[in-house]
Amino acid sequence: MSDIKKGLAGVVADETAISKVNPETNSLLYRGYPVQELAATQSFEAVAYLLWNGELPTETELAAFRATERAHRALTPALKEAIDALPLDAHPMDEVRTAVSVIGAIETAGSGNVLDAVGTPEQNLERSLKLFAALPAIVSYGQRRRRGLEAVESRDDLDYAANFLWLTFGEEAAPVVVDAFNRSMILYAEHSFNASTFTARVITSTLSDLYSAVVGAIGALKGPLHGGANEAVMHIFDEIGSADQVVGWLDAALAEKRKIMGFGHRVYKRGDSRVPTMKAALDTLVAHYDRPDVAELYDTLESEFVSRKGIYPNLDYPSGPAYNLIGYDTLTFTPLFIAARITGWTAHILEQQASNALIRPLSAYSGVDERHIDGYVADAATVEALEREEEAAG
Repeated sequence: MSDIKKGLAGVVADETAISKVNPETNSLLYRGYPVQELAATQSFEAVAYLLWNGELPTETELAAFRATERAHRALTPALKEAIDALPLDAHPMDEVRTAVSVIGAIETAGSGNVLDAVGTPEQNLERSLKLFAALPAIVSYGQRRRRGLEAVESRDDLDYAANFLWLTFGEEAAPVVVDAFNRSMILYAEHSFNASTFTARVITSTLSDLYSAVVGAIGALKGPLHGGANEAVMHIFDEIGSADQVVGWLDAALAEKRKIMGFGHRVYKRGDSRVPTMKAALDTLVAHYDRPDVAELYDTLESEFVSRKGIYPNLDYPSGPAYNLIGYDTLTFTPLFIAARITGWTAHILEQQASNALIRPLSAYSGVDERHIDGYVADAATVEALEREEEAAG
């Protein structure tokens, strides 16, 4: 019997230079830098540059990077038309997935064959940056149109995080809000071989194009056991209502053996290292919006759950209420995850392309034994082919 690793738990599928969790410090590292240090000191643009290029940018390099990003922020007419063709009640993840597919179809149009669409490393780095620049307009317009609002034009005088909030709400966000949002984007940018990243690498390994890999990654991220968990956290908060209802709600939830989203992580055994940074950002938003009730509910549920189960929060737990306070609809939370993780996904796509091997694991068969159709007689050509195969096998 084969030693089966359900969910590929513990399987080392390949190597990567992009990120790792340092078991000694329990820190998530991007290209060697602890993510909490990056979130405290860098813009999201600088972190995107780091993930793609291996080093933080110089001032000159960052200026050039920002100029290119700002040149590709606009929601093009073709893209807006494609989004508008979707039902208003379509899930925002389907909306973003469709938008990326449309971008890919336009960008690779005219390719002579599928191999032509794969592109060179330079082309794919450019494609990565263009997707990074376009996603804020896509995600923001999705929320606005569901609220019956028109799209807002991007502003070249705002950095990535500030412009993202401008596109969504049509007004300049306070610095404390921009900072919290910027930190969340950095914290969500990359996390090694998670389900969506591995999906992107599998698709890339077949020599498919970058856009197909990103679309596949979005499909994986949609699942509530992965990216959809931040949505689920907010649904839990809404269901509980207030801190004084936590104990009764948790009693019932545990009795029903419900999975409490926002807690636990396969990689971290001593708590998600990203949580303290995001919790600190949430605290600044609680103070800014004068919402101590949110902090009270958050702290009470965390304390009760950890004391009973010994399982600690993951990044989705503080990010859900943070995005809610900023003003994002719950359904928009996972598209925000896409806007952040596009950097990590594309970094892995580039890495996979640079040293590719088709990812094709084996499986252990557990079905019925070999059996045959009554009365079947193989034709002469089939018999001859089978005999050749047996001879070749020795």
